[in-house]
Amino acid sequence: MSARPAADAASAAADGVRLDGKVALITGAGRGQGAVEARLFAASGARVVITDVREEEGREVAAGLGDAAVFVPHDVTDTASWETAVATAVASFGRLDILVNNAALWRTAPIDAETQENFELLFRVNLLGPFLGIKAALPALRDAGGGSIVNISSTAGLVGIAQHAAYGSSKFGLRGLSKHVALDLAADGIRVNSVHPGMVDTPMVAGALGEDAGQREHPRVPLRRMGRPDEIAELVRFLASDASSYITGAEFTVDGGLTTG
Repeated sequence: MSARPAADAASAAADGVRLDGKVALITGAGRGQGAVEARLFAASGARVVITDVREEEGREVAAGLGDAAVFVPHDVTDTASWETAVATAVASFGRLDILVNNAALWRTAPIDAETQENFELLFRVNLLGPFLGIKAALPALRDAGGGSIVNISSTAGLVGIAQHAAYGSSKFGLRGLSKHVALDLAADGIRVNSVHPGMVDTPMVAGALGEDAGQREHPRVPLRRMGRPDEIAELVRFLASDASSYITGAEFTVDGGLTTG
């Protein structure tokens, strides 16, 4: 069930918030929400470094954006891989203004079935990865005179959800990291905010809920539907842009009202 057709990135950017002259690095942008963010950013005037462990998909997204994008194979849990991604942004486009920590793993299990291996893996990807990214991007963001970091958390980083001990803990951690780092970097003109999507129609969610999940009605959600990736991307674009220049250390929920009340 959808309130309107998914927006075309180019038309959505035509009269909206602009990112002209800015360079963005978006992790996990080979598919799903990250790919939609990359396309919207490029349509809004940005040049984009697309990173992902899924090389074929990441290269395809970058190729579709032409000279506005470059792809970098990237393991967000590896410091050297982060250094390569940031260096590629600077070498390819001369600067780095925006970091979007979008890459994540979502796995669920009741606590008695959760494993140390899975718990540590989700923390490495969902929390350590953004931490390493902020550290790696910081010199380039400072050289650019400031910028924006957008960390994609989850409603599981706002409220408790059954069978989400590992995932939810990592996303609560990312929410906290965003607030602490926002204070550390405010004097540099670097803003840090977190975005907390609810159920969004992406391949990751479809793999768990079924390919038709985005077409079904969802009675637990006040708007009675899943979100679309472009609805998240538009908020991420706003937070990446100068239109949000007085916003830092904030958290933004995009969940159709699921966590209201």
